[in-house]
Amino acid sequence: MKVLVPLAVVVLALAQPAAAQTLYKLIDKNGKVTYADSPPKDFDGKVEKIEVDPNRNRATILPPGTAGEVLSKDRANPADTGEALKQAQARLEAARRDLAFARENPREGEVDRVGNVGGGARPVPTEAYEKRLASLEQAVRDAEEEVRRAERAR
Repeated sequence: MKVLVPLAVVVLALAQPAAAQTLYKLIDKNGKVTYADSPPKDFDGKVEKIEVDPNRNRATILPPGTAGEVLSKDRANPADTGEALKQAQARLEAARRDLAFARENPREGEVDRVGNVGGGARPVPTEAYEKRLASLEQAVRDAEEEVRRAERAR
């Protein structure tokens, strides 16, 4: 019985919906970006509060070979085409938002600083960062094509 009580507490805690979390984006005077889960004290730079919604990035994983069946079912029912268009538009907005965020907020190590002859440093994106941006750009193009297909199906 003693084991069941802690187990029940864990199960109930996991069943609770995830609450929004707060992160802080710290930009120092040299332009270096770091993230923290609590606001810093006496930080000499810019601090941006970021609200994170853990429910935003949820996906439904389909068993292999079922994606085509789902698409054909959507097209078979004309009432679903309006919903398919809304979903495609939402995916396009999310893809565009992800790309814009990645462009504005490179991860640690994705941009190197190279010194100039006259002084100062300029940012140079790494190959990994360029690949990540290319992947996000492809996701936007794919989402745009999905919207076009959904519009034609209406």
